[in-house]
Amino acid sequence: MNPSITWVGHATVLVQINGVNILTDPQWSERASPVSWGGPRRMSPPGLAFEDLPRIHVVLISHDHYDHLDLDTVKRLAAAHDPLFLVPLGLKSWFAENGMTRVEEMDWWQEREYRGLKFVCVPAQHFSQRTLTDANQRLWSSWSVLSAQRRFYFSGDTGYFTFFKEIGLRLGPFDVAALAIGAYLPPEMMKFVHLKPEEAVQAFMDLNARALLGIHWGTFDLADEPPEEPPQRLLAEIHRRNIDSSRAWIFKIGETRPW
Repeated sequence: MNPSITWVGHATVLVQINGVNILTDPQWSERASPVSWGGPRRMSPPGLAFEDLPRIHVVLISHDHYDHLDLDTVKRLAAAHDPLFLVPLGLKSWFAENGMTRVEEMDWWQEREYRGLKFVCVPAQHFSQRTLTDANQRLWSSWSVLSAQRRFYFSGDTGYFTFFKEIGLRLGPFDVAALAIGAYLPPEMMKFVHLKPEEAVQAFMDLNARALLGIHWGTFDLADEPPEEPPQRLLAEIHRRNIDSSRAWIFKIGETRPW
């Protein structure tokens, strides 16, 4: 199997490498919400039907927000695929409470070897919360997936911070960095916890990545910017910095590309 990457939508990416199929922050529900009747509704269907997924071996969770950790989706995955869930500290008990036990939780910089791949839980600048009473009770993270031939970085949700350079130095260079580029307005609310497209380009450079895959846009309307604006700003910044435009990957939802 040739290594490939598919953008399912939002922060959900299917990464295929060395015969291992990996999902990041899987979200197949109609809403990113604790209730079925309210909250952000999907603007377009998932780019890959759940029933068409290949056998999923590993699921990476970055944090517990509803657009990144969807209970119905992870329960479906556990029942249909029995994957290994790798999660930040504090989330294993949440999975256990919901009937899922093939879960390993990790702190920043911890590593897990699985079928010839190395999964590294790396720092992010964000927060966690699912209810009114559990703010910051669980860790948040980004993830790196490393093989002898390929290196992949997944941002989850994060603001811009100095750890991008350290991650690049310790684990790079990366072949592909999947970086969130949406949900940045209003800045007084979003700046600390989400990347602007221009900051995503700087993070891409800090990480020493070959290609930047823009994710976390065009799927759920979570902020004040127009849904189509993030990739436009990203490409404008790539042009402004005289970076080869082929290094900026703006996928259609459901698009697959070798890497």
